Amino acid sequence: MVNSSSPEVRRRVVVLGTGGTIAGRAASSGDNIGYTAGQVGVADLLGGIEAPEGVALEAEQVAQVDSKDMSFDIWQQLARRCAHWLAQADVAGVVITHGTDTLEETAFFLHSVLAPSKPVVLTCAMRPATALAPDGPQNVRDAVSVAATEGARGVTVVCAGAIHSGVDIQKVHTYRLDAFASGDAGPVGYVEEGEVRRVREWPEGSASQASKLFEATSVQWPRVEIVVSHAGVSGAVIEALLQHGAAGPVRGLVLAATGNGTLHHALEASALKAQDAGVAVVRATRCANGRILPKAGDQLRDAGALTPVKARIALMLELLG
Repeated sequence: MVNSSSPEVRRRVVVLGTGGTIAGRAASSGDNIGYTAGQVGVADLLGGIEAPEGVALEAEQVAQVDSKDMSFDIWQQLARRCAHWLAQADVAGVVITHGTDTLEETAFFLHSVLAPSKPVVLTCAMRPATALAPDGPQNVRDAVSVAATEGARGVTVVCAGAIHSGVDIQKVHTYRLDAFASGDAGPVGYVEEGEVRRVREWPEGSASQASKLFEATSVQWPRVEIVVSHAGVSGAVIEALLQHGAAGPVRGLVLAATGNGTLHHALEASALKAQDAGVAVVRATRCANGRILPKAGDQLRDAGALTPVKARIALMLELLG
């Protein structure tokens, strides 16, 4: 599907749909939480969205899921389709409509494998398409504006008028329309009446695993689990994970640590045993802001400013290589 606001189309913005709340339907317009996600096709989401002058919108449905159920296979397909479209000379950028629950994980994954010189812009909604006042259309329009901006690049997320880096983005609220933040880094910029006002540099990626993901017909994703450190925790969870059974062997562990990467002594003891047994172990802080500052004598490496879910993706990609 192609939608253009001008007969003289010079560039395209491709919109890839994956489902989510933005594509959700509820039984009544007043219900903003009792909806079913992933019901409206991406082509329909573009209905009424006016493209910037000289830009055509093209829609492609990659998946149709509630983002809580996002899978590695969808990630791989999404990365491939982004790479395909970004390679087209007349494509200015790519927009991805996505659910909010795992949006930060998908954004960080794409940031890690693409490193695009053109913009890849994820967007979303906190209200379903059937809401009395849905936020999806404005978010899509803003995302298209970013994707069509000259000089824009890297993976970003656009929601409630703010542009967030795919590295820093976090969902920080359960229901507000501005449910996302960028922690200490702050937003990359803002979309104001269709114009982009950038306040810091566009994000740069590394794309260390791109070739393997794009060339392989299937990827054997390494199993990496997250274990939370908390008051009264034991090492039983780690010990159970090492007895892998039908789920396959655990190759990595991310410890969601307290404060500056601290761990309950019982959990740390089990983690060290796992590390000695060949399991890759990384600490990531549970804190919403800040980073782990390493200190002398640390026996378990840390993930710096990465949240536990992002540290898991980074470790999976590391083990994949």
